[in-house]
Amino acid sequence: MSQPLFSTRRRTIVKGALAAMATPMLAQAKASNGKVNLACVGIGNRAAQVIKALHATGLANVVALCDVDMGAPHTVEILNMFPNVPRFQDFRRMFDRMGKEFEAVSVGTPDFSHFPIAMLAMSQGKHVYCEKPMGQSFREIDMMMAAERKYKVAAQMGNQGHSEANYFQFKSWVDAGIIKNVRTITAFMNNPRRWHGMAVSGYLPRQPVPETLDWDVWTATGPYHDFNRGYVNGDWRSWFDYGNGALGDWGAHIFDTAHEFLQLGLPTEVEAVRLEGHSPFIFPQASTLAFRFPQRGALPPLELTWYDGVNNLPPLPKNFGAGVVDPSVPPPSKGSATGAVLPPGKVIYGDGLTFKGGSHGSELQILGDAARDIALPAVPKSPSNHFANFLKACMGEETCRSRFAVAGPLCQTMGLGVIAQRVNARLVFDPATKQITNHKLANALLAGMPPRKEWEQYYKLV
Repeated sequence: MSQPLFSTRRRTIVKGALAAMATPMLAQAKASNGKVNLACVGIGNRAAQVIKALHATGLANVVALCDVDMGAPHTVEILNMFPNVPRFQDFRRMFDRMGKEFEAVSVGTPDFSHFPIAMLAMSQGKHVYCEKPMGQSFREIDMMMAAERKYKVAAQMGNQGHSEANYFQFKSWVDAGIIKNVRTITAFMNNPRRWHGMAVSGYLPRQPVPETLDWDVWTATGPYHDFNRGYVNGDWRSWFDYGNGALGDWGAHIFDTAHEFLQLGLPTEVEAVRLEGHSPFIFPQASTLAFRFPQRGALPPLELTWYDGVNNLPPLPKNFGAGVVDPSVPPPSKGSATGAVLPPGKVIYGDGLTFKGGSHGSELQILGDAARDIALPAVPKSPSNHFANFLKACMGEETCRSRFAVAGPLCQTMGLGVIAQRVNARLVFDPATKQITNHKLANALLAGMPPRKEWEQYYKLV
């Protein structure tokens, strides 16, 4: 039966977490019925889609539900889908009460609160499916990668295209030398976003907290501000304190395969080429960001330029034609994936060939007639979608394709772009020391905002 809701009790969990560090459970989920016992943190909005997709694989038993706004309209669908599953409003109480009854956790909360949930889970040997981007700060992502290594858990970031056609095509084409010596990539996301048209001079005024919402737990390790409805249900994406803008939301769906298979790692320079409507509080109305990656062995230096903003359209090849649209791609949280002048996508300039692509799992197309004279390699079919891949990894049957070790540097690259947006500057970054060497404030932002005292413990779990 359901557990009672609560909003006031706070307690320290360091002892339990540190004990788990000494004896990590690890390894494979051993549910007796061949399924993984799954606890879900965040059950509304995008999180509801994630839960339904994990459940649809037939490989998961949903055994616990947690949401800080339990009972609000956006949580009702999942509550009705799993009416007899215990419910919690604070993930810490869920771990305290039911930690021995689940092997894996889905994290579908706002970007800034992924970190404490994922870190607590991994420190107890639990596998983690975490929506993108992994964490809010460069430091948090570093710690999440370290926890994945230390506790040897299956940890999957939720950029689902990493298990679809583009993933296998991109790898096959790189291995076959079809995509080679790439020096330039153009990536773009020109759909309308929630903060477009917003003008703020500070944080939002205090409003009454809804009865269903535990605002203190919602804030978690993030900076505390008085409640305002303009921060919740997706509107957190607009704010530097809580979200990661268009880049952090869609970059992982647009250039993730290029980042992995071209071995981009971390850039040495990120430049805010153009920012329209720069604000210290919310994301710009439009951004052009240049990411410069050094030579990587035999691979040449590469510049990736990112464009967002409705009218900040990228330069495109004359023969680009129509944008690539995959009908299975979910729309942005505001607007339609097909409603923009240019659908989200990319252009990749290689030796002798230029490729265009869309988002998520959309396959690349070779521009012009060159493809007629090329013997394209066979591309293997995906053995499992992204959700099944994670659950099979929990049971030791597969490896997570977007494991934190792969997704982490991608998220850190995007995080450097967010810092460039925030300070409106060109940043020089040293991947060896993981420091921004030319901008003191930007370098300080790598660590993120200091957490409130009661949340410091999550930074001690690795």
